Amino acid sequence: MAKYLGPKHKLCRRLGACIWGSAKCPSSKRPYAPGQHGQNMRRKQSVYGQQLLEKQKIRMHYGLMERQMRNTFKEAQRMGGVTGANLLMLLESRLDCIVYRLGYAPTVSSARQLVNHGHIEIDGKKVDIASFRVKPGMVVAIRENSRRIPMIMDGVEHPPVSLPEYLERAPRSFEGKMIAHPNAETIPFKAETAGVIGFYSR
Repeated sequence: MAKYLGPKHKLCRRLGACIWGSAKCPSSKRPYAPGQHGQNMRRKQSVYGQQLLEKQKIRMHYGLMERQMRNTFKEAQRMGGVTGANLLMLLESRLDCIVYRLGYAPTVSSARQLVNHGHIEIDGKKVDIASFRVKPGMVVAIRENSRRIPMIMDGVEHPPVSLPEYLERAPRSFEGKMIAHPNAETIPFKAETAGVIGFYSR
């Protein structure tokens, strides 16, 4: 499947903000586009430009291609209620994102690699689909044969400082559990979904 392979920090600077939460991201000191003329490219954006920017921030944070993002938005619309909240809940419930939030991988893309290579199991059964929708009550665990992978061992030894309220994980544990649905208040990644709704409603 296609995926973004370009330089991540350059993308952050183009979008004007760090979208992966890295403390060393250069966008915090240079919040303008990269390149020789980057500082001169900050002109007033149109409404469409602003909506596109917000959509791209969310899409890149979760590592989705455009078709995946659009399909997820359509699913959020069909659910009824607040479309923006539904969208974030669906994205945050993806298996690759849950593995990342639990601290077993340093980025969403590396968490997706763990899932795709069959290192993760749900309720005791191997799942290798990154877009698998995790639901409250499900236990996400590292498979027994995969627990010596250095990246996973590092994640076990150095758990996240704080977990989102919808997840729980014991210290030095190879498994975690979703205990509630993610919502706009509990999701660590704060996004402006109004722009996404406007972009896809054109």
